[in-house]
Amino acid sequence: MLKIHWFLPTGGDSRDVLPEGENVHWRPPSHDYLAQVAKACDQLGYEAMLTPCGTGCEDAWLATASLLPITERIKFLVAFRPGFLSPTLAAQMASTYQRMSNGRLMINIVTGAEPRELNRFGDWLDKDARYERTGEFLDIMSKSWGEEPYDTKGEYYEVAGATTREIPDPIPPIYFGGASPKALEVAAGHVDCYLTWGEPPEAAKARIDKVRDMAAEQGRELTYGIRFHVIARPTAEEAWAVADGMLAGIDDEAIAKAQADFKSTMSEGQRRMAELHGGSREGLEIHPNVWAGIGLVRGGAGTALVGSYDEIADRIAEYADCGFDDFILSGYPHLEEAFWFGEGVMPVLRERGMIPQTDQGSANVFSFR
Repeated sequence: MLKIHWFLPTGGDSRDVLPEGENVHWRPPSHDYLAQVAKACDQLGYEAMLTPCGTGCEDAWLATASLLPITERIKFLVAFRPGFLSPTLAAQMASTYQRMSNGRLMINIVTGAEPRELNRFGDWLDKDARYERTGEFLDIMSKSWGEEPYDTKGEYYEVAGATTREIPDPIPPIYFGGASPKALEVAAGHVDCYLTWGEPPEAAKARIDKVRDMAAEQGRELTYGIRFHVIARPTAEEAWAVADGMLAGIDDEAIAKAQADFKSTMSEGQRRMAELHGGSREGLEIHPNVWAGIGLVRGGAGTALVGSYDEIADRIAEYADCGFDDFILSGYPHLEEAFWFGEGVMPVLRERGMIPQTDQGSANVFSFR
């Protein structure tokens, strides 16, 4: 069975893709608004919500913890950077979170970022060193959840008797993404689910096949997740009209500014996203129903699944055939698009036996359809 996740917009939201200062439809990430998104996703049957990290967002641990009392079953995929706290403390936080939430924590490890963001936190390591540190961090954090206290001395950490008050139940799964060779080594050796941004199926499959082979050499098996935005409507014409309207709202100056930033990035994944469109408004449908328009001005995930409910379900099936198990989705705005997908595409996926049946509905949630 596939797992369908949504995104918690702790950096703000909008019906447009322009950044906050240039966006007349901006929605601040207030607790009231985040609660609306989380409660909708809880009742629509999404598995979990990815919550980002960084100075442009509210803190992922605190924001999601504040939403636990007002949701019932949805999990939170909490992102954090491993260099900014000790691995034993992270193990303790996660262990406590699991008990306080009745097992609703998933962990997303984020190693990469641009230097100016990392330097704000006092992190001056180069890229390869950050990934090496991540490997040590994950080793200690995971073994802190073991039956016996853990001792080790590495390049970046030395701990004696690393442990937590109780072993979390269940132990939270670790999600992780990265496109560089060092990132793939960390994924193969330490994580449960390897994540990648949405590329055409052939390219995406080649990426996870490489990680799968590397993990197999260490006797490990991983699952695989992919990150997309989504514009789903009853008909393809309606969906593409929304995409065209979104593109019309992006001016050439904003595209040029974003492209200049992308050219200077240290992120291999971001470079791959930028290469899908090259800064051009032409040829943005890079595979049937896969649109690269959002990546013209937005960093991170830059592709969207666009089409009718059945077409989007077809594309998800195609990526599932490539080996993907987890689909982490988002849309502009996140509240309304959660309904379009949750009430439109998810029933199709259930009918096809691709995701579990659920008794959760949207009867008590305001619908935008």
